[in-house]
Amino acid sequence: QVQLVESGGDLVQAGGSLRLSCAASGSISSIDEANWYRQPPGQQRELVAQITGGGRTYYKDSVKGRFTISRVTAENTVYLQMSSLKPEDTAVYYCNVVLNYNSFWGRGTQVTVFS
Repeated sequence: QVQLVESGGDLVQAGGSLRLSCAASGSISSIDEANWYRQPPGQQRELVAQITGGGRTYYKDSVKGRFTISRVTAENTVYLQMSSLKPEDTAVYYCNVVLNYNSFWGRGTQVTVFS
């Protein structure tokens, strides 16, 4: 069992930056993948960024060039660096880790971008 705790969400002006953190209760060195999802108000949850166990990354088209996912194994933490934020980035952001085909979720952190 892996527990995940997100942090770093905030109220930020458009054009600003935030770094979200996802702290895992155990080692993330052998994860299959780590993902950041988001759920905008009244919408479905969507995949924003992914990093595989091998370090490959994937980004939703609308965040490419603005968001960067990374993981620091020594810290058991996955990060999402977000820059040039837009009001449409407003959502609850969730961390997800897949380990041995089991999926674990955090409770989310709120990001609100105002213009």
